[in-house]
Amino acid sequence: MRTVDVARRSGYSVQQVRNLERDGVLPPAQRSATGHRRYTGVHLHCALAYRALAAGVGPTEAKEILRAAHRLPASHVLALLDAAHARLDAERTRLRQAEEAARAIHGEPIGEVRPSDAMSVSELAAALGVRPSTLRHWDAEGLVVPDRDGVRGTRRYTPAQVRDARIVHQLRAAGHRVAPLRDLMPHLRHARRQGDVAAALAARDAAITARSRALLDGSAALSALLPPAAPAPGGAGAAQDPLCGSSP
Repeated sequence: MRTVDVARRSGYSVQQVRNLERDGVLPPAQRSATGHRRYTGVHLHCALAYRALAAGVGPTEAKEILRAAHRLPASHVLALLDAAHARLDAERTRLRQAEEAARAIHGEPIGEVRPSDAMSVSELAAALGVRPSTLRHWDAEGLVVPDRDGVRGTRRYTPAQVRDARIVHQLRAAGHRVAPLRDLMPHLRHARRQGDVAAALAARDAAITARSRALLDGSAALSALLPPAAPAPGGAGAAQDPLCGSSP
C-alpha cells in the first residue's frame, strides 16, 4: 500500500501516517526503487490500533503500547493493556461511589445555621480526608467559598458549605475537573438541583464507557500484531477446565 492508501483506510492524513512512522507507532516502511514508502497490512493494523487506543488511554500511552508491540514480548504488551483496563475499572468504581454519596448528601436536611455548627478549615479537611490546602484551592477556584470570621478573617464553613465541599470531594474523586465543577457548583449552591449532579455524573459515565469501548477496539486491532499464544504446558488437556474434565 501507498501512504495515501493507509491514510484513507485508517482515517488519518498522509502527513499523520508519516508522523506515526516517525514516532515508532508504525514499523519502518520499505522503500521502492524510487524511494516511495510501501506499507503492508501490518502498518494498517498499527494505525487502526493506535487510533482506538489513543481514544481509550490517550496518545502518549497509546504510543508506548504500540512501540512495545514492535520490540517487546507479548506478555509486556498485554500487561500494559491490563493496567489500562484496571484504571478504567477503578474510575467506574469511584464514579459509582460518587453517585451514591451525592444522592445521600443531597438528602441531608440543612436546618437553621448556628455559629457552633460551622467548621474550620482544619476540621473540615480532617472530616473529608484532604489537606487544608485543598480546601483553600477550592475556595480560590470558587468551588466551595466559606464565610470569613469578621475579626480574624479565618475561614468558617456553614453546614451548607460543608455539604458543597462533600459534593466537590466526591465529584473530584470520580475524575471531574475543576473547570466544569466551577460552572456546576453555583447551580447547586443556589438552586440545589440534584439533577445537575446526576447529569454531570452521567456524562462522566458516558465518557468512561466510550474510552472502554475504544480500548476494546484497540486491543482487537493490536491482537493481529501479536504472535500466536503458546500452547499451555502439558498440552491441550492441561488447559481444560477442571470442572469440565473427565473423571479419573
